[in-house]
Amino acid sequence: MLAIYWVYLKITVALQFQYRVAMAVWMINRIVEPTVFLVVWVTVAAARGTVGGYGAADFAAYFIVLMVVNQLTFTWIIYEFEYRVRSGELAAVLLMPIHPFHSDVADNIGYKILTLIIIVPVVILLTVLFDPAFGFRAASLALGTVALAAAYWMRMVLDWTFALSAFWTTRSTALAQIYFLVMLFFSGRLAPLELMPPWLERLSWYLPFRWTIWFPVELLLNRLDRAMIVTGFQMQVLWLVVGLVLLQVGWKLGVRKFTAVGN
Repeated sequence: MLAIYWVYLKITVALQFQYRVAMAVWMINRIVEPTVFLVVWVTVAAARGTVGGYGAADFAAYFIVLMVVNQLTFTWIIYEFEYRVRSGELAAVLLMPIHPFHSDVADNIGYKILTLIIIVPVVILLTVLFDPAFGFRAASLALGTVALAAAYWMRMVLDWTFALSAFWTTRSTALAQIYFLVMLFFSGRLAPLELMPPWLERLSWYLPFRWTIWFPVELLLNRLDRAMIVTGFQMQVLWLVVGLVLLQVGWKLGVRKFTAVGN
């Protein structure tokens, strides 16, 4: 499997170099959202002093780290999978001797390795401009890295599972928009979850999104106590197991239903 992943990574890197402008455009989209939220919340905090215990420097640190976490964990498989099913391309994929999940993982990782060339300078620039209060510690960075890796696998597995809806719908893109809108509110991308309405913040505990973005961000920033850290890792393991089970069941049922059409 390591040899197969290595081949996939080399193919991804070669393909991305052929679409350098497109990669830059996609990266702009990934950078603009957290930067806009950063500027808005820093401006509000600067005018009011603090918002929910967050000062301007705290908001700056939160959204800069969030930019990195979101970039390293996001996937686009929901859109890609719909095209495969709708065009009939999946028929050729099914003839390959390994599960297509592995090629998608390698493709995703290869893309993110290349985009570090863009994300790192942006993070440095924002750090210089906004003077964030990072509060990093060796222990929080170590645990946060583990949480970040778990968050990546959670998003990949859950997004891949959700993408299987393309087997039963003509267009799963509309469902994907709802999925990503819910994620925006419940993951902490819009604002730290402590600032959201109480009912929404409570509900976020029972959904996977909180543990894919908010948890690794706050852990890296050393803002969580021991009990919250243990709970966060437990929820990540729980949702990863749930996602894997649903993926296996959904894949078997979906492949039985699939009928190749198109070219």
